[in-house]
Formats: sequence, structure tokens, C-alpha cells
Amino acid sequence: MSNAADNVRPRASAPRGERIADWADGRLGIYGAAKKNIRKAFPDHWSFLLGEIALYSFIIIILTGVYLTLFFKPSMAEIHYEGSYVPMQGVLMSEAFASTLDISFDVKGGLLVRQIHHWAALIFLVAMFVHMMRVFFTGAFRKPRELNWLFGFLLLVLGMFTGFTGYSLPDDLLSGTGVRFMEGAILAVPVVGTYLAMFLYGGEFPGTEIIPRFFSIHVLLLPGIMLGLVVAHLILVFYHKHTQYPGPGRTNSNVVGFPLMPVYMAKAGGFFFLVFGVIAMISAAVQINPVWVIGPYRPDQVSTNAQPDWYMGFSEGLIRVMPGWEWVIPTGHTINFGVFIPLMIFPLVLAAIAVYPFFENWVTKDQREHHLLDRPRNAPTRTAFGAAWISWYFVLLVGGGNDLWAIFFDLSINAITWFVRIGFFVVPVLVFVVTRRICLGLQRRDRDKVLHGRETGIIKRLPHGEFVEVHEPLSQEQLHLLTQHEQRKPAELPPAVDENGVKRKVGPIERLRVRVSRGYFGPHAQIPKPTAKEYQEIMSGHGHH
Repeated sequence: MSNAADNVRPRASAPRGERIADWADGRLGIYGAAKKNIRKAFPDHWSFLLGEIALYSFIIIILTGVYLTLFFKPSMAEIHYEGSYVPMQGVLMSEAFASTLDISFDVKGGLLVRQIHHWAALIFLVAMFVHMMRVFFTGAFRKPRELNWLFGFLLLVLGMFTGFTGYSLPDDLLSGTGVRFMEGAILAVPVVGTYLAMFLYGGEFPGTEIIPRFFSIHVLLLPGIMLGLVVAHLILVFYHKHTQYPGPGRTNSNVVGFPLMPVYMAKAGGFFFLVFGVIAMISAAVQINPVWVIGPYRPDQVSTNAQPDWYMGFSEGLIRVMPGWEWVIPTGHTINFGVFIPLMIFPLVLAAIAVYPFFENWVTKDQREHHLLDRPRNAPTRTAFGAAWISWYFVLLVGGGNDLWAIFFDLSINAITWFVRIGFFVVPVLVFVVTRRICLGLQRRDRDKVLHGRETGIIKRLPHGEFVEVHEPLSQEQLHLLTQHEQRKPAELPPAVDENGVKRKVGPIERLRVRVSRGYFGPHAQIPKPTAKEYQEIMSGHGHH
């Protein structure tokens, strides 16, 4: 009889691949980690694809950027162009612009890769913007995901500046105008503005250092930071588990979805190639940034219809609509408030959305973990804040393109400028009020559906002659969806005196928090959910049905 140990194959006779896998697992613990996480569930909803679009666009940007780096020359040394693009032959330009023309006309696939790179950058920022709005409106930023919200915000901001440095690299007349715009903003900073500009540009504008420095920032510094943030963002998503929309069987302590392997990974891989294909198709069919039409940058010229990309348009809108106020202080220095004030408002527009999760947490004092998402209508005040912020952003975007609005719609540019100046203060308030009213109306409709059922359009005459519309009761799944959300009670101030008759001291910050909480969760800010008693009365026939 043979021993069971005799049937065990010696490790030396195992296939090479298996031995390598064992060696790696003994040092990295790959098998244990994979066994634990390979069946991790991920919920399925179309809105979750927005974050994936941003991730895949970022990967496409990295891949195409590596290819373009092989041929681009980040130099401002002046040469006479002798390349294959005949209209530019003999024109004095920088080596950066000349290499951009070479990539576009002489490198095989260079123009397509350039356009894929540019379109992927725009789609990356659009996807991040919409993804963050989805996270905001559904409350996915609540504990334990506040840090991940900040990572996403930093990715958006860094993506904006990476895009700015990227489209400045060709040194064409349009991008050069944007760089000159940035120089003016930096110079408007009191006291240190001149020093900052000299440090960044390496001397007087335009100098000979700005393109090489932008190249280092665009290729090394910002992408490196963003890559680290992307990895940290994905690790936290994996660690905290993915949020999910409410539904039957879904709670804060479980995840209903597909396993990571093989279902989710197969879908994610296919979606990556779909995103890549769509971006490539757009890039092949729709021209973007034709620098050979605009020409090389010259400090004594400015391109007409000069507009930044959409994500930077609001910053130019701040500059264009701000009155040209200046102060000359006794020391002889001039403070240009027409640029300095917009320069200070610029980060505030972005920071307003970045700090919101911490503001809401301060209002609610809620320390629980939240893995179920909110329906936006069930958080009317938060939804109204988000809509107001978006309207604020787009009002400034109109201001950044006031000349184009005036040309294409035959309007007065002064009228557009004054509309933006007034709308900067008025439009967000109006949008806030209207949005919250809409959310309350939707809550009221949901309440009526729960109590009376769905309208069928069938009119029935009762024996005593009354005409009523027949309502169809909702399914248990629909009832759960409309009633599962939690409704908070507004915070209240403690009694004026404690149990010992001693007067309580309540600070102004706590009083402010209570007032804000009433604005969030008071009777005018949410419609009460139907109670079980109300539902039973309706269903028993004592109410109108």
C-alpha cells in the first residue's frame, strides 16, 4: 500500500509558472489577499460609470502623453520653420511650436494622438465634474467618505491646472494669450505679485523659461500627484465598500451587486475599450486646437475670440465682469482690485463645494456610517445648495465668453456683463429657492402615491353618484423606495437652566448651528412621511381612495 504522502508531487517537479506563483505568494501574500477580495461585491447602477469614465480617460491621457513626449521639444529657442506645412515655412517661431507642427504633420499618427490627448483631457474633467455632482446630490460624501471627497476635489483642481499647462505648451497665439492672462493675475497680488511672476517666468514676460517649466509641471509634477490621489481614491473606495442606492434588501451593513471577479472586471474591461473607442472616434472626426491656423505666439499680438477651456472659463468670467477699480496707496503702489478681488474669489468658488461635507456634518452632528445613498428630493436643502452652486458656476462661464455671446446672439456686450454682475448675486438665490420647492413638491407627490396609490386614469361612479378616480396600490418594492429614507428632526437649544437651576451658557456658534438645522430639517424644509396609521386608514376605506 502506498502512503498518501507519496502522492504529493515534489515542488521541484511542479510547473515553472506554479513555482513562480508560490514564490511570489510567499513574499507578497497575493493569494491570501486575492482570496479575501476577489468575490467582493460591487453594486450596479449607470451613474457609477461616471467615475469609471474619469478613470479611463485619465489612463488614456497618460498613454497618449507618453507618446507625445517622445517628439515634443519644450524649448522657447527661436528658429525658422522648415517643415512640411508649407504656409508656415520661413516663419520665426519657438522650437515648441515647431515640434507641435511636426507632431501634427510629420509624425505618423501624431495628429490623431494629439487630438485624443486633448479630447480625453476635456472628457476627464467633465466626467469628474459630473461624478462629483452625483456624489454630492446623493450624499455619498458622508462618513466615512469625507477624505475621499477631498481626494476627488483635489483631482478636479489639479486636473484644471494640468489642462492649463498642457494647452499652453504648443506656444501658439491662443495659449500664449492665456499665459499672459495668468501673468496679469499674478502681478495683481499686492506686494509679492512681481516677485511671484519673476520666479515663475524666470524673468520678464514671456522670457525663455515658461514653456520648459510648464513642461516639467505638466509631465512630472501634477500627473505624479494625481496618480497618487487616484490610487488612494480607489483604495478607499475598495476599503469602505461602494455606496448603493436604496432598495429591498439593501442596508447600511451589506452590498447588493456583482462580484469583482469575473463579472465586474469583465464589464469594467469592456467599458474601458468602449470609452477609448468613443474618444478615438470623436478625435478622428472633430478637430480641436488647430495651432497651425492660429500661428506662433508673439507678445505684440492677441488672438480674436480667445477663450479658455470650459473648466477655466469661470475664472476669466470673474475678471471680465469685475469693475476696473484701483487704489494708489501713499507708498506709490497700485492695488488693482479689478483683478485682485476675482483672484481671491476664484478659490472660494471651488472651496465652497469642497468644504460642504464638513459643513453638513457640523449641522447634523451625525457620526454614523452611511452606505445607502439619498434620493436628491429627500434632501431638499442640500440639493438646492448644489443646484445654486452649479448656476453660480455657469453664470461666470457666460461672463467668460461675453464677447462670443454678444457676437452670435447679436446682444450688447455691456448688457451681458451687467447681467452677469447682477446674476452673480441673484441667480444662485433664485435657483436655491426654486430647487427646494421642486424637491418639496416631489416629496408631496411621493407621499400621495404611498397613501392613495398610482393614478390609473379610470373614472368610476359610486352608488350615491360621486365620481372618483381609481387608484392602483403600489408594490411593496415601490412602497419601500418611497418610505425608506430617514427624516431628521431639527436641533434644539437646551433648556435655559439645568436641573440645578443654573443658567446654561450657549455660545453663538451653537445658536447658529440650531438655526441652520431648522433651515435644513424644519417643517418648511421637508414633507412628513406618511405614518402607518394614515396608511391603514386609507387602505381600510375610511379615507378617499
